[in-house]
Amino acid sequence: MERAVFKIGQHDLILETGKMGRQANGAVFAKYAGVAVFATICCSSEAGEPLDYVPVSVEYNEKYYAAGKIPGGFLKREARPKDKEILVSRLIDRPMRPLFYKEFGRDIQVIPTVVSADQIHTPDVIGMIAAFAAVQISDIPFNGPVAAIRVASLDGNFIINPTFEEIEKADLDIVVASNPEGICMVEGGAKEVGEEIMLAAIAHAEEFLAKLLQFLREFGERAGKAKLPLPTAKSALPEEADIIAFAKPQLAHAVFVKGKQARHEAIDAAKAAAKEKFASEYDEESLGKLSSLLENIERDVVRESILEKGMRTDGRSTTDIRDIYCDIGLLQRAHGSALFTRGETQSLGVATLGSTFDEQIMDNIDGDTRSRFMLHYNFPPFSVGETGRLSTGRREIGHGHLAQRALEPIIPSKEAFPYTIRVVSEILESNGSSSQATICSGSMALLHAGVPIKSSVAGIAMGLIKEGDRFAILSDILGEEDHLGDMDFKVAGSDKGITAFQMDIKCPGITIEIMRQSLAQAHAGRKHILKIMNESISEPGTPSEFAPSIESFKVEIDKIGAIIGPGGKNIKAIADSSQSKINIEDDGTVTIAAKTKEQGQQARSYIMGLVSDPEVGVVYQGTVKRLMEFGAFIEILPGKEGLCHISKLSKKRVEKVSDVVKEGDVVKVKLVEIDKMGRLNLSMSDV
Repeated sequence: MERAVFKIGQHDLILETGKMGRQANGAVFAKYAGVAVFATICCSSEAGEPLDYVPVSVEYNEKYYAAGKIPGGFLKREARPKDKEILVSRLIDRPMRPLFYKEFGRDIQVIPTVVSADQIHTPDVIGMIAAFAAVQISDIPFNGPVAAIRVASLDGNFIINPTFEEIEKADLDIVVASNPEGICMVEGGAKEVGEEIMLAAIAHAEEFLAKLLQFLREFGERAGKAKLPLPTAKSALPEEADIIAFAKPQLAHAVFVKGKQARHEAIDAAKAAAKEKFASEYDEESLGKLSSLLENIERDVVRESILEKGMRTDGRSTTDIRDIYCDIGLLQRAHGSALFTRGETQSLGVATLGSTFDEQIMDNIDGDTRSRFMLHYNFPPFSVGETGRLSTGRREIGHGHLAQRALEPIIPSKEAFPYTIRVVSEILESNGSSSQATICSGSMALLHAGVPIKSSVAGIAMGLIKEGDRFAILSDILGEEDHLGDMDFKVAGSDKGITAFQMDIKCPGITIEIMRQSLAQAHAGRKHILKIMNESISEPGTPSEFAPSIESFKVEIDKIGAIIGPGGKNIKAIADSSQSKINIEDDGTVTIAAKTKEQGQQARSYIMGLVSDPEVGVVYQGTVKRLMEFGAFIEILPGKEGLCHISKLSKKRVEKVSDVVKEGDVVKVKLVEIDKMGRLNLSMSDV
């Protein structure tokens, strides 16, 4: 068994291999404070059909027993992956995937399993390191090492691998991954921080990651297996030069045809012409080589045009933003709606307001939590002109999480706006940056729904073309620029600063200077987009008549029992009579959800009556409950009755109580005295 120790913050990271999971190609048991993750990597015994991508899958999973919990629900067994597990799987996959070799051709599966969680330290980054270490020591060819760490900014200081509590208080929370060539992934959120703070955090992480990379390299050298051989490189097509000479001019014309669909048709036609001319006698393997060659020619044409002429496939310069169109209020019954169109990417954002009862309850090993803001992203196949199944995959969950992270910092507090908020983004068209369009449509939909957000938020996706020392940064990338380029760099934020950040690269790594230029260009693009959005809507509208009425206020904690009543009798009666839903939290916060404002106010008046103490000299509107020979008992507050003596029923002489009042009458009375025994003495004659 091999064991290695590396200091991270206040605790040691311990990596062990050779004791557990010995039949896997690579297995590492990682421990940090009270967190433990067991990570494995395996590959299939033989290569499959030639692919133009690496067939790798990551299945990060968290066991409930890790935190000493039993899964909730009817089935007491871990079931389908939770959103968090999918998001961490993507975090592990993205920096690692470009370092595998396509030529290897075998299916690869990485499984990091959280087996211990202390609910103090985050297990996701430990899972990332464990997975990267398992790959590094395995016999699977890998151009590593790769490492990752979380950085938070708190009170002006950067914290490496912060705790849950520190993350909650932090102004910035990002995960940074790096390989020996430079930074290869960044993802995180912030509370409207400036670009310089973001760059400083990344630089701080890069300095730490250099040491962690060296640690993982040495661990791999000491504990690693001999790498499996890569298949022998296949020879080039005998007519490659002729194919390039024929296809390049046609593709050079096709890639600049205006419009996504028309451009794709022109590119397909140019490739088909080349195949028709050269592929008549090719076998299946040679046909695959020809397709790859034509793909490379297209890639070279696009990249050369950008680097040499600064011209992109749709005719824009590197800094131009596509035409933007915004509209609001398209849906009559929705509480808020907005349409955001940028070029051939279009998102319909819909905001719905609900009550406390609509909050999302999340049960996981980090502790049970509730969320009053949700964002869901849908990417139907028609958005790219295709057929297919309607499903929620990893892409939808990842894009939705990024957009939710971008909007969360500007959502008002529960005290200021006691609604549960859900935003749904329906992608109606897609040609690049649909997650960022979601942020824009979602921000406008919130304003249209009357949510007093702190500021509008917009998102933009940046790209990169890099050849040696030459590079070009692209604003507002198209789908093909993402596919053929070297970077997908998404930045979202308000006029005040960044709220969400995600970067993936396909080249070995990039420098801080490239990131600095990218952020500056993204900042200019974001301001341009926000200006157009604000022309459509910049202030919260009036909440829809179809939105529920929410009343929220606080009562003294010792009064909660009086509101609930024996066996819930009081609160049930109030809810039934006012046709509302009532929730009381432990701190005395009362939330009333009703269909109309009048119903909500009715429920509130009942509750305030239960918790209010009668005051001498105050006139109340009471209900006559019982008649006696000597007077009438009148309820002036829920559950609080007083006696109005016969002599106080009227300024005139009264022979019989029933001559003045009857049971059920609503009358105005004045509280004139609370005697030593706490009895209430009322008067109608003094009103």
